[in-house]
Amino acid sequence: MSTESEPPKVQEEVDSSSQSISKKAAKKEAAKKAKEERRKEAEAAASAASALSIEEEGPLANNYGDVPLQELQSVNDPQTGKWSEAVSGREWTEVGALNGSLKDQEVLIRGRVHTTRPVGNKLAFVVVRERVSTVQCLATVKPDSVSKEMVRFARSLSNESIVDVIGVVSVPDVEIKGATQQVEVQIKKLYCVSRAAKTPITIEDASRSEAEIEKASKEGVQLPRVNQDTRLNNRVIDIRTLANQGIFRIQSQVGNIFRQFLLSENFVEIHTPKLIAGSSEGGSAVFRLDYKGQSACLAQSPQLHKQMSICGDFGRVFETGPVFRAEDSYTHRHLCEFTGLDVEMEIKKHYSEVMDIVDRLFVTIFDGLNNVCKKELEAVAKQYPFEPLKYKPKTLRLTFEEGVQMLKDAGVEIDPLGDLNTESERKLGQLVLEKYGTEFYILHRYPLAVRPFYTMPCHDNSLYSNSFDVFIRGEEIISGAQRIHIPEFLAERAQACGIDVKTISTYIDSFRYGAPPHGGFGVGLERVVMLFCGLNNIRKTSLYPRDPLRIAP
Repeated sequence: MSTESEPPKVQEEVDSSSQSISKKAAKKEAAKKAKEERRKEAEAAASAASALSIEEEGPLANNYGDVPLQELQSVNDPQTGKWSEAVSGREWTEVGALNGSLKDQEVLIRGRVHTTRPVGNKLAFVVVRERVSTVQCLATVKPDSVSKEMVRFARSLSNESIVDVIGVVSVPDVEIKGATQQVEVQIKKLYCVSRAAKTPITIEDASRSEAEIEKASKEGVQLPRVNQDTRLNNRVIDIRTLANQGIFRIQSQVGNIFRQFLLSENFVEIHTPKLIAGSSEGGSAVFRLDYKGQSACLAQSPQLHKQMSICGDFGRVFETGPVFRAEDSYTHRHLCEFTGLDVEMEIKKHYSEVMDIVDRLFVTIFDGLNNVCKKELEAVAKQYPFEPLKYKPKTLRLTFEEGVQMLKDAGVEIDPLGDLNTESERKLGQLVLEKYGTEFYILHRYPLAVRPFYTMPCHDNSLYSNSFDVFIRGEEIISGAQRIHIPEFLAERAQACGIDVKTISTYIDSFRYGAPPHGGFGVGLERVVMLFCGLNNIRKTSLYPRDPLRIAP
């Protein structure tokens, strides 16, 4: 009997379990549908309310609203809609250009909704942001232009939505602490060009300094801290912060001044291939790939080709382009891909001619940034406080041996024929600052053993080389040298460094038909900006960084 009665119990348990699972799934699905229904109802209600308010208001309804797609499809007819009519014949004024000289003038501005703050039913503050500038706008109920519904519309705008504002500039009697511009815009018309969905991180949180977070913590308030990975995973939002806008506009200026200075010095801009047959620097830290059945790699630098260009009688060349390093460097200053600023030039007599260019080029860059990027530097410093870079009109030069001696005198033991490690570089930077009052200097005559195969040895001591590194705030940013231009000697040095001469045969052959003495240098754009702005991580100055753990976005 027991054997006959047990199966129904088992079946009962199975049925019960299946019913339980199906009930849970059904509940989950029902909740999902209910949520979707509520969303649709809310959208329909909002749409209906918007339509109703416009219908009820009459003429004032034309002063605000969401701009329909039809009007944003590059239509020139001002009769297409209320936004088209409102902006027709007007010029947009940049938010950063708003100042007291425009008092009582009507302006048209476009920007993102940075924040909104309602004050009762008849007033709303809307802070509009355009790049590194913000301005406070006021929507106040007025019988002839602004209705209560328009104020409600202003309050409904989501942060990061793009809006057009037409209003009159006014100058308040007190300082405006919540915006960069010390004027206000009294809103007459307000149109939403693009509504933003809820962002995964807020600009307010992403713009917060460590000092603000720590101060709040001491007062018992826990403010959100946006970590680096979260920032990089949501980079399109993160780069909207005032600090990041400042960083990448400063970076743009570095590239611009670099190019303009070198063009003024009779350099020619070139563009070299990034797919090459052999290693351009030696060593194994290269990205290898198949190139139509042949072994190839991504260039570690434009070194070989810029030298070949000198042999092709360009005299002086420079390039701005991507550089690839496959090193597994998980540090604050290394990337697998960065932007290289490279220079190569004929040497008439001495490799100091190359250092002369470095000297004048970077003093020009630093002076230019301090003069042209004041607002951007202020934006960076507000979130990431730093002291302005200390540098001299004529850049300090020390030999490697002098640098080693300074370290030894400070109790730091250094291999006189080895390279400087990160700690030694920082210590030397500190000693140089204390003794010479500068954070930017050149260290030259490095040991030959720590330089690439194509580096020219010193004439008076073959253990050293005609090479140099340049430092900012105790960190290396530039490597440069006189190159070997004698093909036989070049092949000898390549073999000594373990490089297969066959893979660089076209490079060596380019020196067989007459090659002038020459030298040059390379610098990482991201590292220059990082150190000039006193930032603690190179990922802050790489728009979309690539390191051993990141290949997106």
